[in-house]
Amino acid sequence: MSPLSLSFHPLTPGRFADFERLFGPRGACGGCWCMFWKLRGKAYSENTGETAHQMQKSSVESGVVPGLLAYADGRPVGWIAVEPRRVYERLSHSRVLKPVDGQQVWSVPCFFVGKDFRGQGVTVQLLKAAVAYVKSKGGRIVEGYPVEPRGKIPDAFAYTGTISAFQKAGFKEVLRNSPTRPIFRFVISR
Repeated sequence: MSPLSLSFHPLTPGRFADFERLFGPRGACGGCWCMFWKLRGKAYSENTGETAHQMQKSSVESGVVPGLLAYADGRPVGWIAVEPRRVYERLSHSRVLKPVDGQQVWSVPCFFVGKDFRGQGVTVQLLKAAVAYVKSKGGRIVEGYPVEPRGKIPDAFAYTGTISAFQKAGFKEVLRNSPTRPIFRFVISR
């Protein structure tokens, strides 16, 4: 099967309604609105649902571009969060996902693909689009944190991506502090 023909666009205020359409009224998974990696502990648990929605919307309206939307035939079908690692508070405090080294990296900690489009290579294309986006911003390293489950898991729990998707997009494993959570990188050539 050939991959879907997708286009990719940064999430800007003019595309926020598409983000809302893709995530649905529940904010993708558990009212997250892709704020899970930016908040931790109580700051996250007390700010899901509509609060997280408004936090993300305010951030985008202030000029922050938190990621890319994928479109098929003009319809939003996928999402990848992509920003410099330093903006993800939860990563800053993770023992398992602690920095590999002192290099400046961009992180791709989260994906969401619409149910009708899963299993069609959207995540791989999102990863490739994120690499191109980071390159356009002058970044050199893109880092992700896929899950390697010990068994079958629900799609909702694969929100950090899978090892196979990262490998297909050209990422390489660079560190593993946990049996199920490696760190993968794509080093952008100049």
